[in-house]
Amino acid sequence: MLDFGLRPTLETMTRNAWGLSFGSGIRPTEPTPSTRIAEGHHSDLYRFTGPAEDGGTPILLVPPLAAPATCFDLRPGQSLAAHLAAGGRPVYLVDYGEMRYADRGMGFEAWTDDILPRTIETVSAHHSGSPVDVVGWSLGGTLSLLSAAARPDLPIGSIVALGTPIDYTRIPTIAPLRIIGRFTGDRPLTSTTGLLGGLPSPIVQASYRFTALPRELMRPMFIARNLHDTESLAHMESIDRFMGSMPGYPAKFFQQMCAQLILGNSLADGYFDLDGRIVELADIRNRVLLIAGTEDVIAPTASVEAGQTALTGAKELRYDTVPGSHLGIVAGVRSRETTWAQIDGFLAEVSAVPA
Repeated sequence: MLDFGLRPTLETMTRNAWGLSFGSGIRPTEPTPSTRIAEGHHSDLYRFTGPAEDGGTPILLVPPLAAPATCFDLRPGQSLAAHLAAGGRPVYLVDYGEMRYADRGMGFEAWTDDILPRTIETVSAHHSGSPVDVVGWSLGGTLSLLSAAARPDLPIGSIVALGTPIDYTRIPTIAPLRIIGRFTGDRPLTSTTGLLGGLPSPIVQASYRFTALPRELMRPMFIARNLHDTESLAHMESIDRFMGSMPGYPAKFFQQMCAQLILGNSLADGYFDLDGRIVELADIRNRVLLIAGTEDVIAPTASVEAGQTALTGAKELRYDTVPGSHLGIVAGVRSRETTWAQIDGFLAEVSAVPA
């Protein structure tokens, strides 16, 4: 009896259809092995397990708020953490965990004055005072840059900011909010979040899905076309899990973000107000790499490129673009040959040059 190879395909399609509709999914999550080496209030520190380390300087991965730390470890083959650890460098990740009503008073300064400086110093101490190369994605890059500006004494070797917007007037998706804000200020955006203690995770998740509306609309067709392709469906599933686990923003942090970044566009002018203390981006003295995604609607290339005029004091400043969406530049199927290769090259050069 000839089935012309149809039986394996039908079995795969049936298994995938069941996994997506009634089962436990296409594939289980497979996080890169890691060990928690420090625990703190929204500052758990993990170290990833890789092959024998070569004694190079440590790397700290800094996620944004309102996004799970799994952005750096999405799935096998799409894990920046695993890639960096495989290169022999000690790799760490700070995880903020869930934001709750009790955290409503936490603002940017909680990260720039406490969480990130303490984490960077802890990582450095584990390596005899070595400088730490910091890699931040999205607002994680913003927090990394502001921490370096606020604390020039921190043992930071370099900063890589991935998809980190500087000029918010160059982000078309928030243009309506800016227009309304000219007349109303930030109150329509922040009054409700003040009562709730922050921006709840369901709203954050819905907002992120809206920025990827074409993907959401095409999802049923994508599944139908790829029901036989387990790998493609597993990638889709990992992104769905990521978006479904986004935490919220604390109220104060969200208010500062609306007032200073979205409406005030202060970073484009080179500063940020940390509870009455002005921090200047020009005070950053580290080597910095800015990377923008050509398909990123959350941090378009023009918004990231503006960092070249704001970070005037950097010891070395590079800007480059890679193909990919906001998450795609960090954990896309092409990231190994694009973003990760850029990071590898930059960090190798930084390590070869005296601080």
